[in-house]
Amino acid sequence: MENKEMRAVYCDTLKSLAAADPRIMVLEADLMKASGTMPFKAAYPDRGIDAGVAEANMVGVAAGLASEGKIPFAATFGCFASRRDFDQFFLSGAYAKLPVKLVGTDPGVTAAFNGGTHMPFEDIGIMRNVPGLDIVEPSDAVSLEAYVRLLAASGKPAYLRLHRKAVEPIYKEGEKFELGRGKLLREGRDLVIVSLGALMTHEALSAAKLLASKGIEAAVIDALCVKPIDEKLILDWGRKTGAVLSVENHQCTTGLGGALAWLLAGRDGIRFDSVGIHDEFGEVGTLEYLQQRFKLTAGDIAAKAEKLAKV
Repeated sequence: MENKEMRAVYCDTLKSLAAADPRIMVLEADLMKASGTMPFKAAYPDRGIDAGVAEANMVGVAAGLASEGKIPFAATFGCFASRRDFDQFFLSGAYAKLPVKLVGTDPGVTAAFNGGTHMPFEDIGIMRNVPGLDIVEPSDAVSLEAYVRLLAASGKPAYLRLHRKAVEPIYKEGEKFELGRGKLLREGRDLVIVSLGALMTHEALSAAKLLASKGIEAAVIDALCVKPIDEKLILDWGRKTGAVLSVENHQCTTGLGGALAWLLAGRDGIRFDSVGIHDEFGEVGTLEYLQQRFKLTAGDIAAKAEKLAKV
């Protein structure tokens, strides 16, 4: 899977599931090419639905299919999946307790040249308001395949944040995952970095290497799930190290940072800070420029971690 795009892994996993389960459906809002699901439509033409540029209607159709026993995966850009689809997803999907799987692609700065209007810094924050919703952001191809399978089998509504492009592997084939469980990627004594998503988990690991060159040993946890979040793993390492740094490609106050701030509130002796978007809109640019612009690089993470570790 090393050179395989994440969207191709998403599609291939759904094709594999569909071969064994006739309930699996794919819905798109005129973005099958962008989401990488055209091969699914070719393989299962009666189970791949293009709803056109009508994202909210797509979610309504997905809810209708779910009410008839189907397992629909409905995808569009993350900005549309959250801002345009929220009411339909909240009521027709989650409130009705139907297993609609909503997929938001191009999270945060990975929207790049689509610009500020298409740059979702708020989608997790919006979705955190939905009671009982599973919110997942895999960090590589192995974790993505695993979580697509877990969500398909869960019987619950879910929001999957999907990085479309290829990323370097973090996990080996066969790694086991659970909903609501993070992964400890690196041990350390001075602080724990809790990261989310393909972009920022790789940056967090690079930051840990930079810190090690300065004699600062950072543990790294890949959160994988924002809701439910792995409270025990994070609190255990927060207590061991005395400091927690959240790292995300999203608004800090409402995403992973907000979830961790709530978890750590009142926990004496655990310092906290966050790396992410701080109350700003997105803009147009290359991914490299945007990471520098919004301080989402390994160097930015290391700088905050160094200050936090020495408080």
